[in-house]
Amino acid sequence: MAGQQQTSSRGDTSLEQTLEKTEAVAADVQRASDNLAIVNTVLEQGLPEEVQVGDVAQAIEHTSQLEEKLAKSAETLAEVNAALSEEIEKRLEATAERDESQAQAEELKARIRAGASD
Repeated sequence: MAGQQQTSSRGDTSLEQTLEKTEAVAADVQRASDNLAIVNTVLEQGLPEEVQVGDVAQAIEHTSQLEEKLAKSAETLAEVNAALSEEIEKRLEATAERDESQAQAEELKARIRAGASD
């Protein structure tokens, strides 16, 4: 039993780390999205033509950088989610195997008891 507890704890730690990474990436995506919304607001405003050139050019550059960051964060989030799904699947399989083994052990114990009472 003690070995099972340690394995479970290590598994929980790994899963918690994966969840923390997912949350951190989600926060990055949200921040980038918020910043992009601000930039888009600036782009949508009707600025005088002489101001639009410098400001719009700068805003477009900033938008481009934010779009790259969003794409990278989305990719990382997809990788993390895939790892999380894989970890969950492994845990489900391990739990099913453990339950099956326990059921087989109980069945064997019952047979042994039945054989001993004959």
